Formats: sequence, structure tokens, C-alpha cells
Amino acid sequence: MDKYIELFAFDNSQGQTIIGTDEAGRGSGVGAVFAAAVCFNNSNQELIERLKYLNDSKKVSKKHREELYEVIKNETINKVVKIEVEEIEKTNILASSLKAMKLAIEDVEARIEYEKLLVFVDGCNLVRGLELPQKCLVKGDFKSASIAAASILAKVERDRYMLELDEKFPEYGWAANMGYLTKEHMAAIDKFGLSPHHRASYLEKHFTEQLSLF
Repeated sequence: MDKYIELFAFDNSQGQTIIGTDEAGRGSGVGAVFAAAVCFNNSNQELIERLKYLNDSKKVSKKHREELYEVIKNETINKVVKIEVEEIEKTNILASSLKAMKLAIEDVEARIEYEKLLVFVDGCNLVRGLELPQKCLVKGDFKSASIAAASILAKVERDRYMLELDEKFPEYGWAANMGYLTKEHMAAIDKFGLSPHHRASYLEKHFTEQLSLF
């Protein structure tokens, strides 16, 4: 069975309307974290076939992610929310990720007419303060069509955001590393210092080690 058919079969087997949610950028050292929620309110066979490349966003080529993004954005009930670096630094990345998921889910829920809803959350942390029934799915973007679709929306929008930041701060190579703390990115930080978009808390250990050399 093709992967995309498995993903939709899993959601359809639940006997409830599914809202899937996932985040992008949680492990990055730069910028906002993004979360998306998606509900396939009308997953007919034609739509499913148009989503034949659907999978975990990290396993889908950029070209196919962009194609999937347009279909998902236009043919589902969906929402993408971002939490900026200032709030991430005031709280923490887990709380910020879960808050973005909650806001996205609630936006989608408000536009769904069905009463029997179940939220699939990618990962192992339930969304705090959510009134809807929810279930965590570890590697959920490899199991559920709704989570996989949410992962596509979140990743595409965050990648576009990082490309915009890269135009303003090209010295850090964000177009290539998407803000993740690669060896080259760390070397640029040592050379140019932190930008206003860096998550400084992610680099405390690095700077402590640097200071210990003196």
C-alpha cells in the first residue's frame, strides 16, 4: 500500500473527525517556532490522489512540499501560528510550541461543524489547556495524514520565513541551515556575534565554554 493511502486510512479508521497538529523549528537556534493544525473535512478520492506525495515533511522534496502546501492550504480547514523568539526566551521552546499548536487547533475547531472531534498531536506532549480530546502520536507525521499535512504547512511557512531573515542577515547562512546550529553557523556566530533573532538561551553553554578558554 502506498504511504499516502496508509496515512489517510489511519485517520479514517478512527471513526471521528481528526485535527492533526505539528510544529516546525523547535530545534532551531533562530527565530519563531511555527505550528499548524489541519482537518480534512472532505477527503474524497480525488483530493487524496492529489496528495500522493504526502509524508513526513522532512522526507518530501522541496518541490513536492510546495505542491502539497498549495493543495493542503486550499482544500482543508487549516491554520498556521508562529510564536516569536521574544516569547520563546521568556518561557521556553516546549511551552511556545504547545501554545502555537493550541492556537492553531482552536482556530480550526471554530470552523468545523462536526461534534465528534479528536486531535492528533505529533510527539509525546499533550497540548496544555485544550478542551478537545487529544492523543499523542510519536512520529505522527509518518502515521496520520492530518499530522503529515500540518507538518508540511508548518515547515513550508517557516522555511519561507527563514529565507526572508537570511536576506537581512546573510552572514549566518540561514538559507542553508534554516537556523539550526551547524558548525558553519556557530563559526559565524563567533565571528559576528548574535543577531536579534537568535535564541540566546540555546547558546549559553557555547558561550560559557568560550569564556572558559580565557
